[in-house]
Amino acid sequence: LQLKMSRHRNVRKLDYKEEYGYEDVYGRSLEDEVAISPSTAAEFIFHREQRETPSLKSYFDSRDQQGSLDAGWKPQAHSATSPLATVSAGVASGSWQRGEGGKDVVDGSNRAPSGGWQRREERETTDSGGGEPVPRVPPGFKPLPKDEGGVYDKGGGGVRPKTEVTRPPEEVVSLSPTPVRVSTVTAPKRGFVTLGDNFLEEERRIRSGSSSPARTPSPCADRTPRTHPPPVQRSISRSKHQQIDVVEEYKKREETGKGQINLVVIGHVDAGKSTLMGHLLFLLGHVSKKAMHKYEQESQKVGKGSFAYAWVLDETGEERNRGITMDVAQQQFETQNKLVTLLDAPGHKDFIPNMITGAAQADVGILVVGSAVGEFESGFESGGQTREHALLARSLGVRQLAVAVNKMDTVDWSELRFSEIVQKLKAFLKQAGFKDSDVSYVPCSGLTGENVTKTPTVPELISWYHGPTLLERIDHFTPPLRPVEKPFRCCIADIFKAQGAGLSIAGRIESGHMQLGDSVLVQPANEVATIRALSVSDDSATWAVAGDQIVATIAGIDITKLSLGSVLCSPEHPVRVTSRVQARIIVFNIEVPITTGFSVILHYQSLNEPAVIRQLISLLNKNTGELIKKKPRCLSRNSSAVIELEVSRPVCLELYQDCKELGRFMLRSRGNTIAAGMVTKIL
Repeated sequence: LQLKMSRHRNVRKLDYKEEYGYEDVYGRSLEDEVAISPSTAAEFIFHREQRETPSLKSYFDSRDQQGSLDAGWKPQAHSATSPLATVSAGVASGSWQRGEGGKDVVDGSNRAPSGGWQRREERETTDSGGGEPVPRVPPGFKPLPKDEGGVYDKGGGGVRPKTEVTRPPEEVVSLSPTPVRVSTVTAPKRGFVTLGDNFLEEERRIRSGSSSPARTPSPCADRTPRTHPPPVQRSISRSKHQQIDVVEEYKKREETGKGQINLVVIGHVDAGKSTLMGHLLFLLGHVSKKAMHKYEQESQKVGKGSFAYAWVLDETGEERNRGITMDVAQQQFETQNKLVTLLDAPGHKDFIPNMITGAAQADVGILVVGSAVGEFESGFESGGQTREHALLARSLGVRQLAVAVNKMDTVDWSELRFSEIVQKLKAFLKQAGFKDSDVSYVPCSGLTGENVTKTPTVPELISWYHGPTLLERIDHFTPPLRPVEKPFRCCIADIFKAQGAGLSIAGRIESGHMQLGDSVLVQPANEVATIRALSVSDDSATWAVAGDQIVATIAGIDITKLSLGSVLCSPEHPVRVTSRVQARIIVFNIEVPITTGFSVILHYQSLNEPAVIRQLISLLNKNTGELIKKKPRCLSRNSSAVIELEVSRPVCLELYQDCKELGRFMLRSRGNTIAAGMVTKIL
């Protein structure tokens, strides 16, 4: 068969007429019609009609004679007195047969028993009861005494004694009117239980109450007793973990360890948030010099050399190409007294929902503003994100704020410029709800690293600023009180399948505590899952409490039952699920008044759901909360009111007085934040 391969021939100029004479027509091959080639079939396919004499390799004197089996067995010449010559002659003439037992057993006398080779006529005579003939036994067999048995050793060791199986003793069991004898066998060392042949039948008869005597088991059955392996203990699907007192462990950690805070970085787009925090991580040693050099080289290739430190947090290709942060980046670092979880929120207007997700998980915040001429004004004036981010952070529970006046090197560390920015921000932040004692201002430069982790060395800055560095200000933040003893609540911020770990969720524990092996209820799906693995701040852990950023591997639930905004809660104290609530809201600086039937987007933790304002219940005093008017026709800017809100589908909400973290929400419309609210009643 001539092989043809198209890559070795000029197929384009191929003359099909010339190809037609070959056995393999172009476009077809022999393999298309048959499974294998004829040569392969002749070499490997076995046909029953070509069978030859069966192999007797077990009776060869040596292993060297087994080579003849490849071409079919052929008897070789042996001496007349050898055992193999006698057995071979009997097999060739057809006068010898294999015994019923299938074993080469020879008894004490010079005869072949039922398990060995025996002449046909002698076997028939024995079966018919015509006496006990004495067959011709070759001199090669060594007989044993009559009271012993033996087994022929195929390895050349001659005849060895046969292993006798002792019949087990019998014990009388009086569970029925007629005593029944049941075999009792001592369990071997390996742990297997040996039972008699009729044990199951006898046990079934005893349980049924039958009084018929048990049948005597045959001697052949007792000769080889059956062994039953012990039952296999299957692994339980729900892993067992030692339960600990999480509240006591948390108190010990707070007394001996560092305080833990969640820090969110907010500010207008291009204010230098990612660059400032990336340089902070580099100075603290969380980024190696080799990685930093790689970021510098890659950023210079794409014409963004000043974005090298920002690439520490902006890891996706789209973020690096566009030069903006699009999603919340998370990192951990330590100060002298704090364990800090850093949340770098996006500053662009299009990604405000992601910023809300990051701010909802934070305890404290850093507001980054640019000090360059015109840059601060563009972010602070109407339409800028500096105002909106500050209002969102305060409405979502951030009470302590550090204002980082960035890019001071571009204005030559001007004290006048710094004072101007501080005066404008102080009045606005006080109006937004921040106390003056909870807000501090730090001049710095994220690109040069001045006044970030070390005391400044620039003479222009030293001459008028004597305050703390940015790292020292972070270290002075006071961690809030954690509602550890309240019912467990954890809002899901991310869902993914880790390699080799299964279904995993990420989020922040809002209240209560959890540990490995706990069963949790997933709402609003109303499904129960089990905690299989747990990590806190990228470190493996066995328990976690309120305020911890966790990644948990769960089992017993399908991924389709999970969604962003779902809440893990205690099965004994489930979170409430509703689609209609009564809430108190504060209206921001809006252009269109809010009326009944106004459509909004409800932003709640990591959940975004369409909603409708069904009713305006009352208008309240913004400062005192006193009732001003019932059932107002509309709500104008900077007003406070009680409304009835209906969500498009059921969501998990709590009363603000029971769980502040799950009782806050934001209302947005047409790309702007129009109000912030808290749940006062679940309808």
